[in-house]
Amino acid sequence: MAMLEVKNIEVYYGMIQAIKGISFEVNEGEVIALIGANGAGKTTTLHTITGLLSPKRGLVMFEGNDITKVPAHKIVSLGMAHVPEGRRVFAELTVYENLKMGAYTRKDRGEMEQTIAMVYDRFPRLKERKNQLAGTLSGGEQQMLAMGRALMSKPKIIVMDEPSMGLSPILVNQIFEIIEEVSKSGTTVLLVEQNAKKALSIADRAYVLETGNIVLSGDAKTLMDDDSIKKAYLGE
Repeated sequence: MAMLEVKNIEVYYGMIQAIKGISFEVNEGEVIALIGANGAGKTTTLHTITGLLSPKRGLVMFEGNDITKVPAHKIVSLGMAHVPEGRRVFAELTVYENLKMGAYTRKDRGEMEQTIAMVYDRFPRLKERKNQLAGTLSGGEQQMLAMGRALMSKPKIIVMDEPSMGLSPILVNQIFEIIEEVSKSGTTVLLVEQNAKKALSIADRAYVLETGNIVLSGDAKTLMDDDSIKKAYLGE
């Protein structure tokens, strides 16, 4: 059984249909990439999975349970964390306070501090800046903080929306190395990413979204060699 199953979801903004009956699945331990141009429906798909939007039709199943109508904060406590597009850190709180916010579903304070230590281990820059206001961090540091905050809930699956957006090439490489580490440590990853080449290089499988439809899917390395993908998304 897949960890996450999306079954024929249709999502509308008013009269406009953004998602047109897509289905896909994410198995435990996989890195799945969802790629496509701007406006293809990638973020809408993630918002529907994480409970921020409700589909008009279709189902979202997590570990065999229907979570289609479950509110976003309860989905976090089931084991799904969301790293939103644009980072969305709490600018007026310190790095440490932001991380604590990510653990609001956790009750054991000692365990929470252990997880913070694990996040600092993975992101040494955050430890250096733990007392700094998040709004004063660089873009790359804010992205690390958004990822660290999501890891604080000890998720079974982490859903990431455009983690490399607006970052320098060096930082993009760093962020993707961290995503690989997160995956190797046992967390399943669903990744939405405009940088298709990078996403496909670390993914197991991928789905290509165009105007609310999945038009291609398969093994990530195979898709990387597909001529239509090269032309449309890889700039080759």
